[in-house]
Formats: sequence, structure tokens, C-alpha cells
Amino acid sequence: QRQLVESGGGLVQAGDSLRLSCVVSGRTFSRYAMGWFRQAPGKERHFVAAISWRGSTTDYADSVKGRFTISRDNTRNTVYLEMNSLKPEDTAIYYCAVGSVSTIPTMRVKNQEQYDYWGQGTQVTVSS
Repeated sequence: QRQLVESGGGLVQAGDSLRLSCVVSGRTFSRYAMGWFRQAPGKERHFVAAISWRGSTTDYADSVKGRFTISRDNTRNTVYLEMNSLKPEDTAIYYCAVGSVSTIPTMRVKNQEQYDYWGQGTQVTVSS
């Protein structure tokens, strides 16, 4: 059973930056794609970014392209989400997830069924 622990969330002002981290327990972290999703108050959870097992392939939601960067350190079993130029509409609980395969095809990265394990989430609040 894998465990995912997110951290790095907080309250920031518009235009600020945050870096989220997600540490995954388990020896096979490096074999699987990873993703970040977010859920705003009163809304469904949506895809934010994904990264393949070696980090060679990344995908982003249109709303965060150019502002957010996903990366991973397989030696630390950690995936990161660097968030720059934050906007109030980025306010949400951010979840990391372990993919079911090493590289999720771009056409399916937004599908939550492609991910097997989820963290508890970290709150990001951006004030205007």
C-alpha cells in the first residue's frame, strides 16, 4: 500500500509562487507516472499536471501552462509542482496521485481513473 504525503501549500497573494511536494512511500515510485490534480471549493477535482516515470514527458492543463512546472526526483520518491504567477482562481486543494503505468498517454492524463493512489491534499489559497 502506497502512501502519498503532500506539503507546501499555504496562503499567498496573487503573483506569488509556491512549490508543492509529494513524497511517496514504496520502492517502485520511479516506475510510475505521477500527476497533480486540484479541487476548488464547490467544484469537481480536475487535472493540473502529469509527468512520466523518468520525467521526460510532461502534460499540463491549459489553465496552468507557462506558470506551473511539474518535476520529480526518483532518488527522493518525490514529485514537485512549482507554481508561479499564482492567481485567485488557483485556490484549491491540490492532490498528487500515482499513475497506473510508467507513462500515461496525453489523451488520458486528465482521466482520474489512470491513477491508482492519492494523497490527502494540501490547501493552496491565493488572495487578490
